Amino acid sequence: MIFSSNKPKVYFKTFGCRTNIFDTQVMISHIKDFDIASNESEADIVVINSCTVTNSADSSAKNYVNSLKKLPNNPKVFFTGCGVWTKGEGLFNENKIDSLFGHSLKEEINEILKSEQRVFEPGNLEHIDKTIVSEFVGKSRAFIKIQEGCDFRCSYCIIPYVRGDARSYDMKLILEQISTLTQNGFGEFILTGTNIGSYGKKDKNTSLALLLKEIFKIKGVRRVRLGSVEPIQIDDEFKELLNEPQMAKHLHIALQHTSKDMLRIMNRRNKVLDDLALFEYIAEHGYAIGTDFIVGHPGESDELWAEAMQNLQKFPLTHVHAFTYSKRDGTPSSTMKDIVKGDIAKIRYNELTTIIENKNYNFRKNITQPLSVLVEQQKDGIFLGYDQFYNQIKIFSSTDLVGDWVEIRDYEIQRENNVAKF
Repeated sequence: MIFSSNKPKVYFKTFGCRTNIFDTQVMISHIKDFDIASNESEADIVVINSCTVTNSADSSAKNYVNSLKKLPNNPKVFFTGCGVWTKGEGLFNENKIDSLFGHSLKEEINEILKSEQRVFEPGNLEHIDKTIVSEFVGKSRAFIKIQEGCDFRCSYCIIPYVRGDARSYDMKLILEQISTLTQNGFGEFILTGTNIGSYGKKDKNTSLALLLKEIFKIKGVRRVRLGSVEPIQIDDEFKELLNEPQMAKHLHIALQHTSKDMLRIMNRRNKVLDDLALFEYIAEHGYAIGTDFIVGHPGESDELWAEAMQNLQKFPLTHVHAFTYSKRDGTPSSTMKDIVKGDIAKIRYNELTTIIENKNYNFRKNITQPLSVLVEQQKDGIFLGYDQFYNQIKIFSSTDLVGDWVEIRDYEIQRENNVAKF
């Protein structure tokens, strides 16, 4: 590619999780010889940061690739992310994409985009970034990646095979990252990674709890949220932090199921009774608690589902990321028998989400303290933000509140969310 005096424009399309959002920001921070485009139609290059957690995630990325070829500007397409290790080579060989590069090369993106030759560099699964991200484009909150990879081998999950084994970022780098962002006006931070509860497990000198203690010392940190953690990763050292003022009063703890036999089939490490005791302990400290739950995994009989829902009713849950099982080629679950039909899975999904919606509504009705809200955006004339319990609130105001912290004492509790005037 020959560059003119006007910088070519590159557009980033991010699929998937918060970790991918952070990875995109790392790439953007290394762009020197390009301008960032706001949409595909004005871009000379499109970088796709792909997700491959399910077969349908792969399909979404492929469909997006196909849509780009219909644009009149015919942008060059660079493919990265988790999909590099599953569908990337096929897309490259079929000339659906122009170039491909893996996670471990994202800090070299500026030179990769300048290459006049097609690039095929899947990279490795041992890399750890050293980039300090100073800004998050279009965000009021900042995502901070603290680790990469996972040592668990749940039967349905492909992620350890495309992200590698668990490895942690250097604590000094994380603290420098957060300090830089506080100086740029950020006050809320979301710690993310493939399996953040494993942070520091291979280094006796640190841990997730110790990292949090150091983060709380940084001037300007108002609230810290955590990505998903595993029940067995919440130890006594972590529990000591539950009353720290900077801790968001919400934890997301991955259960995936509440049937003992289903947890065994999924090759999970958590146990239902231990999980329940943990959730009750955390709820006693005033926390909202969310979880991941897979519906319709192979082997989920009517009897096991009934058992799971009976157990679920006992859990003090307020949020759920519910997933209808989607086959992921290359995982043990993909070859299992006793497939759950789609219509049955849909019914079960609705039953599960209704239970949690009712629990969330009752939780919000029993809150007695003011809501501390970071207003993130304005949509259709209404300001939107999340409180300390990770419940969204709609705010009607004549003042521009985007990016502001507001304390809400008087509000209406509706089924879907809270509503206030400010």
